[in-house]
Amino acid sequence: MKYEVVIGLEVHTELRTKTKIFCGCKTSFGADPNTNVCPVCLGLPGVLPVLNRKVLEFGVRAGLALNCEIARFSKFDRKNYYYPDLPKNFQTSQFDLPICGPGFLDVEVEGEKKHIRITRAHMEEDAGKLVHHGNSITDSDYSLVDYNRTGTPLLEIVSEPDMRSAKEAVAYMEKLRAILQYVEISDCRMEEGSLRCDANVSVRPIGQKELGTKTEIKNINSFRGVERAIEYEALRQAELLEEGGKIIQETRTWDEKEGITKSMRSKEEANDYRYFPEPDLVPFTVSKEYIEEIRKTLPELPDARKERYMRCFGLSSEDAVMMTNDKGRSDYFEAVVKAGADPKAAVNWLMGEFASQLSTDGIEIAAAPVTAENLAELLKLISKGTISGKIAKKVFADMWKDGGGAEEIVRVKGLTQISDTGELKGLVAAVIAEHPQAVADFKAGKKKAVGALVGQIMKATKGQANPQVVNQLLAKKLSEL
Repeated sequence: MKYEVVIGLEVHTELRTKTKIFCGCKTSFGADPNTNVCPVCLGLPGVLPVLNRKVLEFGVRAGLALNCEIARFSKFDRKNYYYPDLPKNFQTSQFDLPICGPGFLDVEVEGEKKHIRITRAHMEEDAGKLVHHGNSITDSDYSLVDYNRTGTPLLEIVSEPDMRSAKEAVAYMEKLRAILQYVEISDCRMEEGSLRCDANVSVRPIGQKELGTKTEIKNINSFRGVERAIEYEALRQAELLEEGGKIIQETRTWDEKEGITKSMRSKEEANDYRYFPEPDLVPFTVSKEYIEEIRKTLPELPDARKERYMRCFGLSSEDAVMMTNDKGRSDYFEAVVKAGADPKAAVNWLMGEFASQLSTDGIEIAAAPVTAENLAELLKLISKGTISGKIAKKVFADMWKDGGGAEEIVRVKGLTQISDTGELKGLVAAVIAEHPQAVADFKAGKKKAVGALVGQIMKATKGQANPQVVNQLLAKKLSEL
């Protein structure tokens, strides 16, 4: 029997406010454990929370960008559960009256568009962080608690179960991250936990309308992890059903090292949390005027920017998506093109050599040592034929390591491409004379033999010969033999 996977995502993003949602403690990442805390976020007796107005603004801002309905009347609720990282033994969240109602995102996967519905987005406080002393939560001897993160404002964005593959889930996550970056409500750094994903996964026989029993995979902190975790869990469930087993509704954790999901606990239902209205925070209203004021401040969003790139720069839909699904990369790309580089060449470099170097160094594009203007200068040298693509990679490596402009490096190191036919004719004649076997292979109809001769000339010139001129001269000389 063949199965299809059904996926819904719950994404938590930390809002980039300077202080926490209900108190004045800092939200800065990386502070010493349990230093960014106070009686309010620690839930000590006698304290009262006060809503951070910036959190509400960011919630509305995100909702508008995600095509959500904005609630005119909303409130906070207590979500009751007991866990070591929750000092109050309840989380202040939103239940039946969230700030953002139904919305949607459209994503593109392998050339096909997918419409994914958003159920809701609501404001809540984050819990603390458990530091496990072991390889993972499932095999630790003990855990410590850092409450610095407690009370950090979150927006939880819940999708409908509209995704049918791990790739669709990743595309949705990438699009969601880009939008949150564009509207500047979160830095979305998954490695720091400011963007986290819980994946609800189930399988069902193809053609069946009824949903299967779902499991929830908690706190996946990378796009690659989202894809691998969903693929593994879908396969695990399908194999279990094929063997006559039964799927248990439970919460599971993703073990990145082993590449498997592991059972954590039975999955709670909403009534298990015993939600009730938060008595220390009054319900609040949001005016039409307030919503429209925020709407006017929204920037150009990824879909609009994508269409502009296709229209103005001639990019394909796939290239335009790659250039807009990360705000930092998109801003850098625009700066490279503004500095005079060919848009397609800029895309190729940003997704090739440039992306590889960012990955090697483990940095974001904002920290890249090569400026957009310097990259544009390098690309213009290639397009003018001053240097070859091979030499450009060497120049780029020097720019990345030591800084400086491409023209200066080419001049100082004498890397200008050799296009002079007089100089190259001598090299062509010498290579032909030194490699009679390659010439014989060419005459015997082995056209690839030309490549070997070109390679010898490039070697002799340390990659500085103009490949196009070399090929033309070789073809002419060989035809005369």
